[in-house]
Amino acid sequence: MEIFNRKETKEKRRELRKNLTEAEKALWEKLRGKHLEGLKFFRQYGIGAYIADFYCPQRKLAIEVDGGQHFCEEGKQYDAQREQYMSSLGIRTLRFSNLDILKNIDGTWERIIRVVKELPHAPSFRKRGL
Repeated sequence: MEIFNRKETKEKRRELRKNLTEAEKALWEKLRGKHLEGLKFFRQYGIGAYIADFYCPQRKLAIEVDGGQHFCEEGKQYDAQREQYMSSLGIRTLRFSNLDILKNIDGTWERIIRVVKELPHAPSFRKRGL
């Protein structure tokens, strides 16, 4: 069974890439082009039934940029299920609010760097499997 970038999430991933929030745009400018330890990050990357805002397969790191909908009870429950699923695959999730990024991009970037340096290198993956 495919885990990464399933066909059924393709259109949704494409739509999300076209409509990044201001916070996602700001963070993507930092992550793109292998600026962090030479690591490749992807935008709107499908992992199972979920779509991570940003994902680095080499470190098995998902980065989520949360808007207001993530802070209501329903959003918190959905995020908990999502993180549990990611964790079951050995994927670490880092979460930042839109405000964190827009008001303190340097602090956000420093935290991402710290976490990336702590994480082990993951084996090389392709579209299928782990």
